[in-house]
Amino acid sequence: MVASSTKYVRITIQSSSHDQTLESWIRPILLKGHERPLTCLRYNRDGDLLFSCAKDHTPTLWFVDNGERLGTYRGHNGAVWCCDVSRDSSRLITGSADQTAKLWDVQSGEQLFTFKFGSPARFVDFSVGDHLAVITTDPFMERTSAIHVKRIAEDPQDQVGDSVLVINNPDGKKRINRAVWGLLNKTIVSAGEDAVIRIWDTETGTLLKESDEEVGHKKAITSLCKAADDSHFLTGSLDKTAKLWDMRTLTLIKSYTTVVPVNAVAMSPLLNHVMLGGGQDASAVTTTDHRAGKFEAKFYDTILEEEIGGVKGHFGPINALAFNPDGKSFSSGGEDGYVRLHHFDSNYFDIKI
Repeated sequence: MVASSTKYVRITIQSSSHDQTLESWIRPILLKGHERPLTCLRYNRDGDLLFSCAKDHTPTLWFVDNGERLGTYRGHNGAVWCCDVSRDSSRLITGSADQTAKLWDVQSGEQLFTFKFGSPARFVDFSVGDHLAVITTDPFMERTSAIHVKRIAEDPQDQVGDSVLVINNPDGKKRINRAVWGLLNKTIVSAGEDAVIRIWDTETGTLLKESDEEVGHKKAITSLCKAADDSHFLTGSLDKTAKLWDMRTLTLIKSYTTVVPVNAVAMSPLLNHVMLGGGQDASAVTTTDHRAGKFEAKFYDTILEEEIGGVKGHFGPINALAFNPDGKSFSSGGEDGYVRLHHFDSNYFDIKI
């Protein structure tokens, strides 16, 4: 494991609405604790802890302030695709290619419970209140892609593996890449390889809404990020766009176009900025120059839909992005196996949006 600071990186943020250009210099902290490509990054609610998952089977916990590795969670036997942390930072849930999702004690690293499936667990999300969790599973053999709702017991001794609700994907052979809780836990929003966003009723499993084919994504949806107040959410796709949607009505609000497939999206909780990450797969890049694959995190003005800046550094496609809940830093995880922690300087917050 290595946590080191590299040279300062410049972000040039330009605001068209105020004809203003600011240069913000940040010194990224490089976190080298994974041996395989990153798959997921998640901050806790307080923003002092960062959880990272990768294809190397071992979720890792970092201290945000200085990049110190605090511990690892050992027990999975396959790539770990995702994680989520409870609001009080006491429990972690992870989903893995080993066909399980696991509950962990954050502080001790102890496994509290294992949910077993007959196919890989792709995504996990705690509900508001942490009493429920949604887990998606991949199509595998004769099994279709599905959404599973599990009740999370307050006492781990009372935990059971039964599902409260199971929703099968209408296009069962297409993978559900993301499923998150909607407003007040009354709905679940799902998206995946069929490029369709769906909103489900959590009581009955009834399909309530589907995204309009005309304005929706044209290729697989890879990522989904909710706003802090759950009023809207952002999706990223292999069609080289990201789209902002209303959580209640599934109305398209804004669309952001880039030049590479989008693997990861994030929204600033402080400024009107969205961040997109991606890049060509290594097999499509003929040189090791990081500029060739466009492996940088791009900043866009949320309202104007225009690119306003970017941060370079990864030597492979970006697979994961996350803003700190305080909006003062962000992290990125790449195919290169590195997590890069970026703390903004004061100039970044001087931009008039």
